[in-house]
Amino acid sequence: MSTTAETAPRALSRRRMRVDGWRWTGRIFLAFMLLYTAVPMIWMLITSIKSGFAALQFPPQWWPDEPTLASYEKLLDPQNSVGQDFLRFFWNSLFVSTVTTILSVIVAVPAAYAFSRFSFPGRNFLFFAVLLRNMFPAVIFLVPLFILMRLLGLMNTHGSLILTYLTFGLPLAIWLLKGFYDNIPVQLEQAARIDGATRFQAFILIVMPLSTPGIIATAIYSFIGAWNEYIYAYTFLTKNDQLTLPVGIQRFFSENTTDFPGLMAASFMMSVPVVVLFLVLQRYFVRALTEGAVKH
Repeated sequence: MSTTAETAPRALSRRRMRVDGWRWTGRIFLAFMLLYTAVPMIWMLITSIKSGFAALQFPPQWWPDEPTLASYEKLLDPQNSVGQDFLRFFWNSLFVSTVTTILSVIVAVPAAYAFSRFSFPGRNFLFFAVLLRNMFPAVIFLVPLFILMRLLGLMNTHGSLILTYLTFGLPLAIWLLKGFYDNIPVQLEQAARIDGATRFQAFILIVMPLSTPGIIATAIYSFIGAWNEYIYAYTFLTKNDQLTLPVGIQRFFSENTTDFPGLMAASFMMSVPVVVLFLVLQRYFVRALTEGAVKH
């Protein structure tokens, strides 16, 4: 009897040691991943406040002797050609991403609700057919979409990018929202309809407020995808006044030299809107992913 009483605390102690070991392993892994993602951003920021000579210095310095904001001043100054181009590219990216986000939400919300609430012939086939596009890399559709945009007369217009980004963003947006709608009890809508509301009124007054985190997550996903896209913007746009930031930033490269501080400053400013957007709305994004992943 005493032997059993003595071995129980030892077993419990070993179990706790194993749990603590896994916990510390997870912490170390998270710290490594944080360094892996943060160090390039920190290096990009530090390089952006260096002079052109200091940026090419070897061995490189983590912190410049004479930090300067000249690259940022040049980018934000509308009086010089570099500033004019950068501000135009920034506005083009903001316009395309915002319109794509609005249209994605407008289309994905009713589509996901229909897949979640209605039964119709071919429902499952159509839903998985929507997701089928994500099985293929985006470059496969480059030539067909290029031909289509040329036939529609949309080359060198932002409309070509908006339509393309909708094609790529809607499948995941619909899937994400459908999973969220599946977790909203249908009894809430039935109670509203018993009280005299139409299906549309029940959707607007009951379902929409409850699905706000899912809609915000869909908007974040659509905005980030449109903001960072490069291949289609590089293919569909050739006029300087129509370029978006991912394509326009390559103007800092030239045949003989590269303005690394200017390139890093432009890259950092390009990443700021996405980082701020995600930090402000991350709790909605995480909530939508977790609630849409588990069916009650």
